[in-house]
Formats: sequence, structure tokens, C-alpha cells
Amino acid sequence: MPSAPAPGAAIDTGLITILDPADGTEVGTVESADSLQAREAVARASCAAKGWAGIPAAERGALLHAAAAALEEAAGELAELNRRETGKLLPDALGGVQAGAATLRQYAELGPVHRGHSLRGAPLAIDYTVDEPRGVAVLLTPWNDPVAVAAGLIGAALVTGNTVVHKPSERCPHLGRRLGELLAPLFPVDVFTTLTGGPAIGQVLAQCPQTNVVAHVGSTATGRQLAECAARTGAHLIRENGGNDPLVIDAGIDPAWAAEQAALGSFANAGQICTSVERIYVHRSIHEDFCRELTARARELNASGAFQPLVDARLREAVHGQVRDAVAHGAVATEGGELPEGPGAHYPATVLTGCGPDMRIMLEETFGPVAPVTVVDDFEEGLKAAATGPYGLAATVLSANLGNVQLAIDALGVGTVKINNVFGGAPGGAAQPRGASGAGFGYGPELLDEFTLTKVIHVAEPRKVHP
Repeated sequence: MPSAPAPGAAIDTGLITILDPADGTEVGTVESADSLQAREAVARASCAAKGWAGIPAAERGALLHAAAAALEEAAGELAELNRRETGKLLPDALGGVQAGAATLRQYAELGPVHRGHSLRGAPLAIDYTVDEPRGVAVLLTPWNDPVAVAAGLIGAALVTGNTVVHKPSERCPHLGRRLGELLAPLFPVDVFTTLTGGPAIGQVLAQCPQTNVVAHVGSTATGRQLAECAARTGAHLIRENGGNDPLVIDAGIDPAWAAEQAALGSFANAGQICTSVERIYVHRSIHEDFCRELTARARELNASGAFQPLVDARLREAVHGQVRDAVAHGAVATEGGELPEGPGAHYPATVLTGCGPDMRIMLEETFGPVAPVTVVDDFEEGLKAAATGPYGLAATVLSANLGNVQLAIDALGVGTVKINNVFGGAPGGAAQPRGASGAGFGYGPELLDEFTLTKVIHVAEPRKVHP
């Protein structure tokens, strides 16, 4: 996902000014931390790490329960900040805060039962493993679901005994700062610190020699830079980065239902979800009906007047640049595709038909409300196209053919394969993204493993002195 600084984020002499993407009015200005403040925050977190690690996991979990309660109490305030800074619809923003609180409670319960293993060794020896915190965790979190994503990383890092330095996205600094003000007093001094700033501050935090683990949700370009930092410092890196998630639609599928799924995947949160549908391959036998239905859904969204804006003007220009490129190379915008008049960063739900494999819209992450469609002659052709490219975050297949489903599960080199549902899944699911989309578990119980190191203990029978 894109994470470069952009105002609505005008950065000037250490200041971040945010404009409301709905109407262009100023939300406010936040002062960015400087390099010295970043290094000092990591140093203080390092000093606090031993004491925090020595607190029993159940007590750390109790503090996370208090953090969840603080989020719930401030849900309306946080959701409104989210709406104003990123354009997220208020009900969705409120849902994100509630999800964040639920995730904190989940890790509050999982942390105390995160256990080692007994090992079978010599009959009179004792062999087992224990998990220990890594130390200082630097968390670099995104703007598109800022509370829920941050809460997951914060909860897993803290409950396993790590201290945390959190840098929220520069696209929602007021929200990130307020989150820190709510949570930091609940923990011992320097256990949880929030710093506002852009990518340069994230780089400084990642490069500190006392930083032991870096968790990043954001763009592939930033993730690669952080990987270079981690290679030099030895810090463990967890990253969920960009995606270009395909949707493959088989023959025999109801085109109206397929269009409903495609519209949800492409247009929810104005396409600003890491696992949004970014390219669509539809079987020729239902292509015409599918495109007609998808276009109608996009038109209905655009006519509603309630479709949310993109996060800022810079992202809107990037999305529109990809749409213009596709049209210039032969794609047809059956709905949307034009910059609207008026203030803010609005962009219409857009359907592009006749998309070719070499168009930027099919090769790059878009992160906007665009549904690019390619017609294929059979399922194998669509699957082959879907399996290409550098990204490996997620993919969706709509098919009633079990054999084709099994082919897709095997062929798609992604962390998550979704069959007949663009979103959803059991709670606690965690996958490892592939390729340019990142590395490591970012969610679920497995995230506790990412924030810990395993130590093997071997206790043998002592040799006694015989009288």
C-alpha cells in the first residue's frame, strides 16, 4: 500500500499539515519528531525493556484489557479523527476502533498462554523451550485502518514483553498522537511511546542499534528500505506490504453475484484496503453480463453521493494516472474514470473493460476504487494471468468447479487464497505474504511468535561427589 508523505500531508520544516480529503479544509498541524527524539525514544525503551519483560504475562494482559477499555471509551473521538484525516466513512472508522479494542483483548488472553514445549531427551534430564521478548519493537503502521492494525501489533508486542515505539502514518498524525495519549499512561514509563513523523523518522527508528524488531505495514518500497536496515542491524523484520490482488471468475458463476463480489472487493473503503481486488479475469461466457452488472453497481455508488474520498490529492493523482494510461492503451471506462469537480480528494468508482496485461493498472498496485477487467477464454488462462507478477498478498477465485478450485490453491503464490468470498474468514487467521508483499505473520496467534525468541533449556543430572 502507498505510504509516501502526501497531503493532505504537507510537510514543511518539521510540520505535518493535514487537509480533510472530503472538503479540503484544514484539520490541523502536528509537529514531527526529529532524529534526536527518535533515537532517544528507542534508548529509553531499551532501558525499560528488562523491567517490562520481568512482569508476569498475566499482568501485562490485564493492562491490555485496560487499553481496550480506553479505546472503547474514546471510540467516537477516535473515529471522528479518522474520518477527518483519511476520509473513512464514520461507521467504518468506528468499526475499526471497535476491532482494535477486540484485538487488544484477544492478545491480552493469548499472551499468558503463549507457551513453550517439553522435549524428549535423556530419562533423567529435563528439556524444554521458553519464549523470551526480543526487546524494543518499532511499529510503523498505516493510515487505511489505523486503529485496528496498530492495536494488533501493539497488543502482540506488549503482551510478549517487548517495549514499543510506535510511529503512526503521517497521513493521520492527529489520530496516532491521540491513540498514544490514551494508551501510554496505562503502562510503565517508556514501555509505550508514540512519535509522529514521516518515512525519514521511521528509517531513523529502524536503524537504531537498540531496535530489536521492526513491524511495518505499508508500501513495498518502504518495506524494502527497512529490509536493508534490518540486514545491517540484525533486527527482526515483519512486513505486510503492497499487493495487486487478482480475482478469477470461472464459467457457470452467476454474473450478478460475481459483480457484487467484485464491487465489494474493488470499491470498499474506496479501494484503500491491502487486500482489495485490483485486477479481474472473467470467463468469456459471462463476461458481457458481468461487466454490465459491475458497471451498474459502480454507477449506483457514484450516484449515491456517499462514496468516500481517497486519503489525499496525491493518491488521487496516482490512481487517475493509472486509469488514464489504461484508457490511452485501449481500455474503456464504462463508469467513472474522470476527476470530479470541487474540493477534496474524491474519485469515482471506476470500471475499466478491455484491459491488457501490459497496462500499468494490471501490473502495479492501484489503491483506489478501480475495477480493471480482462476477458479470458478459459479458467486456466485466467489462473495463469492471476499467478503472474511480483506480489503475493492474496487472491480470490469464484468457481463451483472443485477441480479448478484445487488448481487455483496450488498455483497461486500468495499468502491467502479466498474461494467464493472476497472478504471474510475465520477469526485468528494469519498468513505469510510472499514476494514483494512482505514476510512474516502479521496477525493471529502466530504474531506472538514473531515478537519472541525461543530458548532451549537442557537440565542434566549433576555428577555427585562420592564420599
